[in-house]
Amino acid sequence: MTWTVAPEPFDSPEAARLRWDYYDEVASRYWGRPATAQEIEEGLTGDGAERLVPPSGEFVVGRFGGEPASCAGLLLVDAEPRVAELTRVFVRPGFRSTGGGGLLLAAIETAARDFGVRRIRLDTRNDLVEARGLYAKHGYREVPAFHRRNQYAEHWFAKEL
Repeated sequence: MTWTVAPEPFDSPEAARLRWDYYDEVASRYWGRPATAQEIEEGLTGDGAERLVPPSGEFVVGRFGGEPASCAGLLLVDAEPRVAELTRVFVRPGFRSTGGGGLLLAAIETAARDFGVRRIRLDTRNDLVEARGLYAKHGYREVPAFHRRNQYAEHWFAKEL
């Protein structure tokens, strides 16, 4: 089985399901209990995913053996030219440790370069240990907080392209 990663509309059926699963996992971890369907819907409503399309961003879906298994988004930062934020990085648990996370990051970095981006940044939480490990493994370095918009952010990373 092999991975493929390609741009896809954030609201395609497969991408929407991946975004649902992403939010379910991060919310459930944060709350220490399974998130309800209503909580997930509320979290996805107005989450800004509609900006993950050119010219303001990109959304990619990874497939393992043709099965939708991962996703990630890139959002250009209006206030800072040539800077973008990495968001909604998710690999379904059954597909972790198969190389899909690194391929997601590579696809996002390629899209970023195509947009003229020179620096990708992101924020994350303490409990998202796998994500922090993935970022560090692929050249993202912890940096001082670059904003406080996300009340859940506890770590900030950046990578120069």
